[in-house]
Amino acid sequence: MEQRRKTASRPARRKPGSRIHAELAAGIGELILNGTYPPGSLLPNEAEWGRRFRASRTAVRETIKTLNGKGLLVSRPKIGSRVEPRERWNLLDRDVMAWHRAAMDERGFLLALQEVRRILEPGVAVLAAARRTPEQLNGLEAALDAMRTATGAKPMVEADVSFHLRLLAAANNELLAPFGIIIEQALASMFDFTTRHAAKPERILALHADVVKAIARQDPEAARRSMAALLDDTDGILAVRGA
Repeated sequence: MEQRRKTASRPARRKPGSRIHAELAAGIGELILNGTYPPGSLLPNEAEWGRRFRASRTAVRETIKTLNGKGLLVSRPKIGSRVEPRERWNLLDRDVMAWHRAAMDERGFLLALQEVRRILEPGVAVLAAARRTPEQLNGLEAALDAMRTATGAKPMVEADVSFHLRLLAAANNELLAPFGIIIEQALASMFDFTTRHAAKPERILALHADVVKAIARQDPEAARRSMAALLDDTDGILAVRGA
């Protein structure tokens, strides 16, 4: 009995074929996102994908099911798999977001992302100022301190992403939680660009600090203005650097 308990407590081994499944999903997903297979087009059959990726039909079949679940495809018996309209793609899915980012040119991706931030983040800051807990404020301050003490671009980007994830959490609205995917994945690309190209990095820190101060004193309007100023600064960096 003791032996059985020990065996059950061991972490599950990685399933055989998981790597090829990931490669298949990424390979087909990127071909859809970059327009090789536009909405409405039929994909090659399972045998063709199997030859391309040296994968079994079972692996291809499971991958197609995965892509169906992400809103990229719809499959019908005797017809095959057809690419769904773009509005049905689940861009808040981690994989789909990554494929989307890989498929777009950097300028187009960053500008589209900045539009989303303009819509989302000032409102998030307003909610955070009104609803944040003391623990959440401490988390924001800790992320800001990590940005101040970062000794290179990578830790700076990681701290910046953490700051915005904590800000989203401090809004205390569970329906906003899926947008954490945008912050976690897409904003990392944005912050990598702005960190490398900012003429005055200290200004970025000061603008983040203004957001924290407004949230600390629970001033929603000041939080909105501070976040808008931070986004204005990002707009300036993107414009100067041609993104």
